[in-house]
Amino acid sequence: MDAVDVKGARVLVTGASGFIGGRLCRRLVEGGAEVHAVRWASPLRDGAGLVEHRLDLTDEKAAGELYESVRPEVVFNLASRVAGARDLELLLPTFHANLAAAVYLMAAAARHGCRRFVQIGSLEEPEGEATAVPSSPYAAGKWAASGYGRMCHALYGLPIVFARLFMVYGPGQHDLKKLIPYTILSLARGATPSFSSGSRPVDWVYVDDVVEGLLRLATAPGLEGRRLDLGSGTLHTVRQVVETLFALLAPGTSPSFGGREDRIMEQVRKADLEATEKHLGWRPATPLEAGLRATVDWYLNAHPSGRQETP
Repeated sequence: MDAVDVKGARVLVTGASGFIGGRLCRRLVEGGAEVHAVRWASPLRDGAGLVEHRLDLTDEKAAGELYESVRPEVVFNLASRVAGARDLELLLPTFHANLAAAVYLMAAAARHGCRRFVQIGSLEEPEGEATAVPSSPYAAGKWAASGYGRMCHALYGLPIVFARLFMVYGPGQHDLKKLIPYTILSLARGATPSFSSGSRPVDWVYVDDVVEGLLRLATAPGLEGRRLDLGSGTLHTVRQVVETLFALLAPGTSPSFGGREDRIMEQVRKADLEATEKHLGWRPATPLEAGLRATVDWYLNAHPSGRQETP
């Protein structure tokens, strides 16, 4: 794939403290973009090409003032509360973080203008008619944000595109309770990880491949209003991924499945790469086993004791 030219572009990245957002910011800075990064957690290091903004995007006034001051050419809206649990306690926090903040940014972008607004969607969003039922507060928030984005494109000309991300994995994932870092660090410290049945088929995609796809979504012409998938186009079960990690870290041993209940209403779908390749010239470059090896190496270096401290 040809390199993506972002040199000189003024870019706003929300969710810059996240697993994907952090790697996207580094890639943008390396490419010569002027990056304005929004995060709520520990500070980024301001420097050549990067300016940090510390604010709560669920505050409508703050979000609007940020947009008006930065006047970005490109927006990557990765800000989100990422939690797959079905707990009632997640309903309102997820509404504010995943929907309200997105709508505030869309309104500001429609008002002040931009060249491209990249809204991050999820494989968890339900397909089909209005009677489709989201499987979690997270899925509902993402689904509703996509609906608002389509409306803003149709009514107000917002140049929005939608990136439907599949199961992103790789070095630097902050949530150490997620399957891959949890399994790696458990095995590294000699503990026995506990799993559900492991039967769910999942489309796994390496984080650096996703970042490349996002850059192409921001720069490829004629995509306004379109949703494109960023995934591998292949399904591997949770069991297969876990067994690969055991082979890398604890050869000769076997994982035990069924110690936890399967989560209800899990989504099973794979990326449509035909459309993505047609419009972006993008396919993921990292095979699953190679990506898992790189991820194992990163976590073992970052957490040499195997201790699950908070990053």
